[in-house]
Amino acid sequence: MTLLARLASDVQLMFRRPPRQQYGAICYRVKKKSGDVEVLLMTSRDTGRWVIPKGWPMTGKCAHEVAAQEALEEAGVRGAVEKDTLGAYSYSKVLRDGVQVVCKVQVYALEVTDMVKNFKEKGERTIEWVSFDEAAGRVREPELRGLLLAFKRVMTERLASRAKQVPEAKQISADKQISAK
Repeated sequence: MTLLARLASDVQLMFRRPPRQQYGAICYRVKKKSGDVEVLLMTSRDTGRWVIPKGWPMTGKCAHEVAAQEALEEAGVRGAVEKDTLGAYSYSKVLRDGVQVVCKVQVYALEVTDMVKNFKEKGERTIEWVSFDEAAGRVREPELRGLLLAFKRVMTERLASRAKQVPEAKQISADKQISAK
């Protein structure tokens, strides 16, 4: 088979195959002093582009559990992963045999509570904590950029909601102390 025929065949296969499914996590943390939210980005091992932790389905694990497992293996972070998806994005991946496939990544939010010193892919990637806006500016995939910015809005609402609940809780506590006297 000539090189040209092989390329034509690969292109035809690429367009006939459904997207390959992957699961990923937008890993975030809320800074205690400032209340700012940071997002974890890392470089891919092959191209060095900025990405989120993601990987293939795993036998016996739900999608959100795979996302959490990939975050641990690729970035060394653990935390509380949400069961509901934030959405999905697509990207092109070149497999080991050189065939290019489209992957669809279902994304879950993971609030980081712990960072481990040793993890499977330590030293193979650069890991950085950045703002949502910085993360959106670094990633190449437009759909992932949209997910990051949409999640920024969700987090802004969540944090504003929490801030409103704190004074109410303090007031209830103060009311209990007064009534106890």
